[in-house]
Amino acid sequence: MLRAKNLRLWSGMGIVAILLFLLGTSWPASAAIQAQFTPFPTPTPGPDGRIVYIVQANDSWWRIAAIHAIDLNDLLRLNDATSETVLLEGEEVLLGFGGPSEVTPTVGPRPTEGPSLPTPTAQPGSGTLCVILYNDINGDSIRQEEEPSIPDGAISVSDQSGEVSLTETTPSGMEPFCFEELMQGEYKISIAVPDGYNPTTVLNYTLMLDPGTETYLDFGAQVSSAAVVEPTSTGGNRTLLLGIAGGALLLGGIGLGIYAALMGRGRPKRLAE
Repeated sequence: MLRAKNLRLWSGMGIVAILLFLLGTSWPASAAIQAQFTPFPTPTPGPDGRIVYIVQANDSWWRIAAIHAIDLNDLLRLNDATSETVLLEGEEVLLGFGGPSEVTPTVGPRPTEGPSLPTPTAQPGSGTLCVILYNDINGDSIRQEEEPSIPDGAISVSDQSGEVSLTETTPSGMEPFCFEELMQGEYKISIAVPDGYNPTTVLNYTLMLDPGTETYLDFGAQVSSAAVVEPTSTGGNRTLLLGIAGGALLLGGIGLGIYAALMGRGRPKRLAE
């Protein structure tokens, strides 16, 4: 009996659920009301810096203050009004002050130029010039560390004005000859190689000497292949003795030939039988 009662209860609940479902599907769905947004123009500062709002229809002091996030009392004080002051459509309401929307710079008087200061003149200075005449052993026109200086070469240094004219002789060893405290300017440097050498580089060079600098110039030369090496005293004596001995042998041979010819003429001829 209890089972039959439960069965009737579940059946009744099922019928109620079906009715509710049918009623829900039969009612028309109502469309959601979309929110309406009222556009508010954003006021911008005018040329004089004032921010002005133009009153719209149905505006009030409270509404204008709320739209622009301004305190109502501040808004009334800016416009010298009260909450009872009537607003008219199209009327200007002062919201505040800001920077001008466009500022036109005013051209002022040009500053008076003062007297120009004199340009300082650079003081002349001096430099150092070092010259070396090296023995270009390998003939590559580039000085190697092991290539020594050639002594007795002539160095000539002169400037364009002719005020400086210096001559020196190249030293032996590995160090160059240096001309110190030469005034800045353009100089012509020339080298004369000693006898027995042929130059392997240019012998004339024009240099602009700057103050406070130390400049090195390398000139190269090589031993001439036509240089004659003088014989030693021992070799000269030996050559002289050999020449005398050769001359004696030649004279002896000539004497023997003459003697043989004379002996042949003096011998009596044999008579034929």
